[in-house]
Amino acid sequence: MANKAYKFRLYPTQEQEKLLAKTFGCVRFVYNKMLAERKETYEQFKGDKEALKKQKFPTPAKYKEEFAWLKEVDSLALANAQLNLQKAYKNFFSGRAEFPKFKNRKAGQSYTTNVVNGNIMLLDGYIKLPKLKLVKMKQHREIPSLHMIKSCTVSRTKTGKYYVSILTEYEHQPVQKEVQAVVGLDFSMNGLFVDSEEGETANYPRFYRQALEKLAKEQRILSRRKKGSSRWHKQRLKVAKLHEKIANQRKDFLHKESHKLVKLYDCVVIEDLNMKGMSQALHFGKSVADHAWGMFTTFLGYKLEEQGKKLIKIDKWFPSSKTCSCCGQVKESLSLSERKFHCDCGFVADRDWNASINIKREGLRLLALV
Repeated sequence: MANKAYKFRLYPTQEQEKLLAKTFGCVRFVYNKMLAERKETYEQFKGDKEALKKQKFPTPAKYKEEFAWLKEVDSLALANAQLNLQKAYKNFFSGRAEFPKFKNRKAGQSYTTNVVNGNIMLLDGYIKLPKLKLVKMKQHREIPSLHMIKSCTVSRTKTGKYYVSILTEYEHQPVQKEVQAVVGLDFSMNGLFVDSEEGETANYPRFYRQALEKLAKEQRILSRRKKGSSRWHKQRLKVAKLHEKIANQRKDFLHKESHKLVKLYDCVVIEDLNMKGMSQALHFGKSVADHAWGMFTTFLGYKLEEQGKKLIKIDKWFPSSKTCSCCGQVKESLSLSERKFHCDCGFVADRDWNASINIKREGLRLLALV
C-alpha cells in the first residue's frame, strides 16, 4: 500500500470561516494544554525514566468538561492534536528532534481530521467535512477511483487562503525498471545543479533574489505602521502575498525540473548534503534557502519511486570536487574561489561538472553493490 496527497483550494462561506477559525484555535489550545501538563510531568520525573513511562497523560475529553466550547468543533481534529504531540515526544526521546514547543497562531493554522462512516466525501465541486458540511472546492484534477481517502488536513495561509490536503491510500507495487540512463547532479549555487551528461545547469531564476528589492521596500513600510492598525494589517497582507508568490514560483520550478529528470533517467545520483550546516558555515543562508535543495530532492525522490526508478545519495564526505574525473587523482585542497578544475594530468574542466561526473561514477559503484 502507498499514500498520495492531493491539495485543493477551498472557498468557505463566512459562517464556515468562523467555524474554521474556532477549530484552529481549539486544536492549538488543546495541544498547548496537553504540552504544559506533560512538560510539568517531565520536569518532575526526568531523572526517573521508568516512572516517566508509567505516567498517564491527559486526553482532549478531559478538557471538554471544563471548556464546553471545545464540543463545538470536530472531535477528530482534537484527537489528532493529541497524536501529533505524542509523535513530537517520541521524536524527542529518540533524539530525532528537540523538545516539543508551544504552538503559536502566527506559525500557521491547520488541523487534520479522519474518515469515519462517510463523514468526508467529494461531491461535484464540493467537499463534505465534519461540522462544516459542504465546502466549495476547486478540484483541478481527478483523484483516481482506486484511491481511498484516509484523512484531510485543512489549512489557512497568511494571506487568508484556505486549502485542503486529501491523503489517500492505494495499492501500489511499482515494477522496478532496469537501470540504463544514469545522471549525477552536483549542487550549484549559481543554477541549482550541474548534470554529469552535458555539464548543463538548471538555470534556477533565484526568485527570492529577484523580489528582494520590492520585498525590502514593502517590509520598510510595514515597520513604520502602527502594529494592529488597519493600515498595518493591509501592509502585512502585501508582504505575505509577496512571500507566498516567491514560494509558489520556487515550488513550480522545482516540480518541473524534477519531472524532466524523471522522464529522462532511470537513476539519479546526488550528494547527501547538510544544507543547514553549509548555510551557517559558509554564510550562504539566503542563497541556500532560495534554492530549496531539500525540497527538490524530496520531489525527485517520490517521483522516481512512483515509476520504479532509483535515487541514490552518496556520502557528503565523498571528495567529488577534489577528484579528477579523468585520472582519479585527489587534490589535497581546493578553495571555493577556484571555479575551474586543473589537474596535473592536463585535464581542465568546470569545477561543478567535474564533481557531477565523479558523483555519477560513485553512484554506479554503489548501484553495482546492491
